[in-house]
Amino acid sequence: MPNTEKQKFLNSLAYPLIFVLILWCIKIAEIGFHLNLSKHGIYPRSISGLVGIITAPLVHADLNHLISNSVPLLLLGLGISYFYPTISKKLFVWVYLFHGILIWIFARQAFHIGASGLIYGFVSFFFFSGVIRRDNRSIALALIVTFLYGGLSWGILPIRGDVSWEAHLFGSIVGIIAAFIFKKKDPAPKYDWEDEELNQESQ
Repeated sequence: MPNTEKQKFLNSLAYPLIFVLILWCIKIAEIGFHLNLSKHGIYPRSISGLVGIITAPLVHADLNHLISNSVPLLLLGLGISYFYPTISKKLFVWVYLFHGILIWIFARQAFHIGASGLIYGFVSFFFFSGVIRRDNRSIALALIVTFLYGGLSWGILPIRGDVSWEAHLFGSIVGIIAAFIFKKKDPAPKYDWEDEELNQESQ
Protein backbone atom coordinates (compact mmCIF):
# COMPACT_ATOMS: atom_id res chain seq x y z
CA MET A 1 0.00 0.00 0.00
CA PRO A 2 1.54 3.38 -1.03
CA ASN A 3 2.35 5.77 1.81
CA THR A 4 -0.40 8.23 0.82
CA GLU A 5 -3.02 5.47 0.76
CA LYS A 6 -1.71 4.03 4.01
CA GLN A 7 -1.96 7.44 5.69
CA LYS A 8 -5.48 7.93 4.32
CA PHE A 9 -6.44 4.50 5.67
CA LEU A 10 -5.04 5.26 9.14
CA ASN A 11 -6.70 8.69 9.22
CA SER A 12 -10.02 7.14 8.18
CA LEU A 13 -9.75 4.56 10.95
CA ALA A 14 -9.11 7.13 13.69
CA TYR A 15 -12.64 8.43 14.30
CA PRO A 16 -14.50 5.10 14.23
CA LEU A 17 -11.82 3.58 16.47
CA ILE A 18 -12.18 6.42 18.98
CA PHE A 19 -15.97 6.04 18.94
CA VAL A 20 -15.81 2.30 19.58
CA LEU A 21 -13.24 2.83 22.36
CA ILE A 22 -15.64 5.30 24.00
CA LEU A 23 -18.37 2.64 23.90
CA TRP A 24 -16.03 0.16 25.56
CA CYS A 25 -14.93 2.65 28.23
CA ILE A 26 -18.58 3.32 29.08
CA LYS A 27 -19.38 -0.38 29.35
CA ILE A 28 -16.28 -1.10 31.46
CA ALA A 29 -17.17 1.80 33.79
CA GLU A 30 -20.76 0.54 34.00
CA ILE A 31 -19.57 -2.93 35.00
CA GLY A 32 -16.81 -1.68 37.29
CA PHE A 33 -19.05 0.69 39.24
CA HIS A 34 -22.09 -1.64 39.18
CA LEU A 35 -24.22 0.83 37.27
CA ASN A 36 -27.27 0.30 35.07
CA LEU A 37 -27.22 2.85 32.27
CA SER A 38 -30.17 1.47 30.34
CA LYS A 39 -32.35 4.24 31.82
CA HIS A 40 -30.34 6.62 29.63
CA GLY A 41 -31.85 5.06 26.51
CA ILE A 42 -34.55 6.66 24.39
CA TYR A 43 -37.96 6.44 26.04
CA PRO A 44 -40.46 7.49 23.36
CA ARG A 45 -42.74 10.49 23.85
CA SER A 46 -41.28 11.22 27.28
CA ILE A 47 -39.54 14.53 28.00
CA SER A 48 -36.88 12.76 30.07
CA GLY A 49 -36.44 10.27 27.22
CA LEU A 50 -35.27 13.04 24.88
CA VAL A 51 -31.80 12.85 26.42
CA GLY A 52 -31.59 9.31 25.07
CA ILE A 53 -31.35 10.64 21.53
CA ILE A 54 -27.77 11.57 22.47
CA THR A 55 -26.96 8.88 25.03
CA ALA A 56 -28.78 5.75 23.79
CA PRO A 57 -26.23 4.71 21.10
CA LEU A 58 -23.51 4.86 23.78
CA VAL A 59 -25.22 2.33 26.07
CA HIS A 60 -25.36 -1.44 25.52
CA ALA A 61 -27.24 -4.14 27.38
CA ASP A 62 -24.22 -6.40 27.94
CA LEU A 63 -20.81 -7.29 26.53
CA ASN A 64 -22.26 -9.54 23.84
CA HIS A 65 -24.40 -6.66 22.62
CA LEU A 66 -21.36 -4.37 22.48
CA ILE A 67 -19.09 -6.96 20.86
CA SER A 68 -21.63 -7.67 18.11
CA ASN A 69 -21.80 -3.94 17.31
CA SER A 70 -18.09 -3.12 17.54
CA VAL A 71 -16.77 -4.79 14.38
CA PRO A 72 -19.53 -3.48 12.06
CA LEU A 73 -19.09 0.02 13.50
CA LEU A 74 -15.36 -0.07 12.86
CA LEU A 75 -15.75 -1.42 9.34
CA LEU A 76 -18.55 0.94 8.36
CA GLY A 77 -16.92 3.94 10.04
CA LEU A 78 -13.71 3.23 8.19
CA GLY A 79 -15.60 2.92 4.90
CA ILE A 80 -17.47 6.18 5.42
CA SER A 81 -14.33 8.13 6.32
CA TYR A 82 -12.31 6.56 3.49
CA PHE A 83 -14.82 6.66 0.61
CA TYR A 84 -16.83 9.73 1.67
CA PRO A 85 -14.33 12.04 3.44
CA THR A 86 -16.24 15.24 2.68
CA ILE A 87 -19.55 14.13 4.20
CA SER A 88 -18.40 11.52 6.73
CA LYS A 89 -18.93 13.69 9.82
CA LYS A 90 -22.24 15.11 8.51
CA LEU A 91 -23.46 11.61 7.73
CA PHE A 92 -22.57 10.34 11.20
CA VAL A 93 -24.43 13.22 12.88
CA TRP A 94 -27.38 12.85 10.47
CA VAL A 95 -27.88 9.15 11.19
CA TYR A 96 -27.09 9.50 14.90
CA LEU A 97 -29.62 12.25 15.56
CA PHE A 98 -32.46 11.60 13.14
CA HIS A 99 -32.86 7.87 13.74
CA GLY A 100 -33.04 8.71 17.47
CA ILE A 101 -35.66 11.40 16.87
CA LEU A 102 -37.80 8.96 14.88
CA ILE A 103 -37.50 6.39 17.67
CA TRP A 104 -38.64 8.98 20.21
CA ILE A 105 -41.66 9.93 18.06
CA PHE A 106 -42.85 6.57 16.78
CA ALA A 107 -41.38 3.63 18.72
CA ARG A 108 -43.11 1.63 21.44
CA GLN A 109 -42.63 2.86 24.98
CA ALA A 110 -39.58 1.07 26.27
CA PHE A 111 -35.93 2.01 26.74
CA HIS A 112 -34.16 1.76 23.38
CA ILE A 113 -30.38 1.43 23.68
CA GLY A 114 -27.38 0.48 21.57
CA ALA A 115 -25.61 1.56 18.39
CA SER A 116 -27.22 -0.98 16.08
CA GLY A 117 -29.46 1.73 14.62
CA LEU A 118 -26.30 3.46 13.41
CA ILE A 119 -25.14 0.24 11.79
CA TYR A 120 -28.41 -0.15 9.91
CA GLY A 121 -28.26 3.49 8.86
CA PHE A 122 -24.72 3.20 7.52
CA VAL A 123 -25.40 -0.10 5.73
CA SER A 124 -28.48 1.27 3.98
CA PHE A 125 -26.57 4.43 3.08
CA PHE A 126 -23.76 2.41 1.53
CA PHE A 127 -26.08 0.13 -0.42
CA PHE A 128 -28.42 2.79 -1.81
CA SER A 129 -25.61 5.26 -2.35
CA GLY A 130 -23.85 2.57 -4.36
CA VAL A 131 -26.98 1.97 -6.45
CA ILE A 132 -27.60 5.67 -7.04
CA ARG A 133 -23.97 6.42 -7.89
CA ARG A 134 -23.30 3.05 -9.54
CA ASP A 135 -20.46 2.65 -7.05
CA ASN A 136 -19.65 -1.02 -6.60
CA ARG A 137 -17.39 -0.29 -3.61
CA SER A 138 -20.32 0.92 -1.50
CA ILE A 139 -22.55 -1.99 -2.48
CA ALA A 140 -19.77 -4.48 -1.74
CA LEU A 141 -19.11 -3.03 1.73
CA ALA A 142 -22.82 -3.06 2.56
CA LEU A 143 -23.06 -6.73 1.54
CA ILE A 144 -19.91 -7.66 3.50
CA VAL A 145 -21.25 -6.07 6.69
CA THR A 146 -24.65 -7.69 6.14
CA PHE A 147 -22.87 -11.05 5.88
CA LEU A 148 -20.71 -10.44 8.97
CA TYR A 149 -23.52 -9.00 11.09
CA GLY A 150 -25.83 -11.92 10.38
CA GLY A 151 -29.58 -11.64 10.00
CA LEU A 152 -29.33 -7.92 9.28
CA SER A 153 -32.37 -7.86 7.01
CA TRP A 154 -34.52 -9.55 9.68
CA GLY A 155 -33.64 -6.94 12.27
CA ILE A 156 -36.18 -4.43 10.95
CA LEU A 157 -39.06 -6.81 11.69
CA PRO A 158 -40.82 -7.00 15.10
CA ILE A 159 -39.76 -10.59 15.71
CA ARG A 160 -38.06 -10.28 19.11
CA GLY A 161 -39.54 -8.18 21.88
CA ASP A 162 -36.14 -7.61 23.52
CA VAL A 163 -34.62 -6.08 20.36
CA SER A 164 -35.28 -2.51 19.24
CA TRP A 165 -36.38 -3.32 15.71
CA GLU A 166 -37.61 0.28 15.54
CA ALA A 167 -34.01 1.53 15.85
CA HIS A 168 -33.03 -0.78 12.99
CA LEU A 169 -35.96 0.30 10.84
CA PHE A 170 -35.56 4.03 11.42
CA GLY A 171 -31.79 3.80 11.05
CA SER A 172 -32.31 2.16 7.65
CA ILE A 173 -34.83 4.82 6.57
CA VAL A 174 -32.51 7.66 7.60
CA GLY A 175 -29.61 6.00 5.76
CA ILE A 176 -31.67 5.75 2.56
CA ILE A 177 -32.68 9.42 2.79
CA ALA A 178 -29.04 10.38 3.37
CA ALA A 179 -28.01 8.45 0.25
CA PHE A 180 -30.26 10.71 -1.83
CA ILE A 181 -29.38 13.93 0.00
CA PHE A 182 -25.61 13.42 -0.34
CA LYS A 183 -25.67 11.74 -3.76
CA LYS A 184 -23.59 14.49 -5.41
CA LYS A 185 -20.95 14.59 -2.69
CA ASP A 186 -17.71 12.59 -2.86
CA PRO A 187 -18.32 11.07 -6.32
CA ALA A 188 -16.88 7.61 -6.86
CA PRO A 189 -13.63 7.59 -8.86
CA LYS A 190 -13.76 6.31 -12.42
CA TYR A 191 -11.23 3.70 -13.44
CA ASP A 192 -9.73 3.14 -16.87
CA TRP A 193 -11.36 -0.26 -17.24
CA GLU A 194 -14.78 1.31 -16.65
CA ASP A 195 -14.20 3.80 -19.47
CA GLU A 196 -13.16 0.95 -21.77
CA GLU A 197 -16.38 -0.92 -20.98
CA LEU A 198 -18.47 2.18 -21.70
CA ASN A 199 -16.68 2.71 -25.00
CA GLN A 200 -17.27 -0.89 -26.00
CA GLU A 201 -20.98 -0.61 -25.16
CA SER A 202 -21.36 2.58 -27.22
CA GLN A 203 -19.77 1.01 -30.31
